[in-house]
Amino acid sequence: MNYKSDKDLKLVLCMHCMNVCKITEKKCSKCNSKLKQRDTYSLVKTLCFCIIAIIFLVPANLLPMMEVTTLGVVQSNTIFDGIVYFFQTKSYFIAFIIFIASIAVPIFKLAVLLYLLYVTKFNKTTLARNATKYYRIIKFIGKWSMLDIFVVALMIVMVQFGNLSNISAGFAAIAFTIVVISTMLATESFDTRLLWDKD
Repeated sequence: MNYKSDKDLKLVLCMHCMNVCKITEKKCSKCNSKLKQRDTYSLVKTLCFCIIAIIFLVPANLLPMMEVTTLGVVQSNTIFDGIVYFFQTKSYFIAFIIFIASIAVPIFKLAVLLYLLYVTKFNKTTLARNATKYYRIIKFIGKWSMLDIFVVALMIVMVQFGNLSNISAGFAAIAFTIVVISTMLATESFDTRLLWDKD
C-alpha cells in the first residue's frame, strides 16, 4: 500500500482538537493537550472490554429481561420471548426493532471489534480502509444499543397497578447493560491510527 502514516512523516495528531503537530512536541500548540502518537494500551483495553461483553452476552439473551408479577404469579420474559410475542401479535415492526437493537447490533459490534483487533494485530494494512469504515458504523450505532433497557425502565415507571401487578427488571437487563457499556468502551478505547501502521 503506497501511503505514508503520521509516524513516517514524524507527525502526531491531537485527538482532542485534531491539530497536526510535530513529533518532538509534547503538548498540542492549539489546545495544550498532551500528545500521544499512539495509545499504548489500546488493543489490551479493547480486548478486555470485548471479553467482558462476550461473557455477559449469554445471560443477557438467556435470562429474563423483565419479570411481571400479577396476583402473586410471576411471569418472566427473555428478549427472545418479547420478539416472539410481538411477532405473534403481528407487530412485526416492533419485533424487528427489538431483534436488531438487542441481538443483531451487539453481535455485529463485537464481530467488528474483533475484526479490528485482528487487522491491527497482524498488520493487515490492506484492510485498514474497510476496517475504518466499520469502526465509524459501530461508533454511530453505539448509542442506540440501550433501546431495550429504556423500554423496560419506561414500563416499570408507567405500569402502576398497586398490589395487583408489578413489573421489575430481570438479571438480563443488568447483563445487557454491561454488554452495551463494554462495547461502547471497547469502541472508544480502540485507536484507529493503529490500523494504518505497517509495523
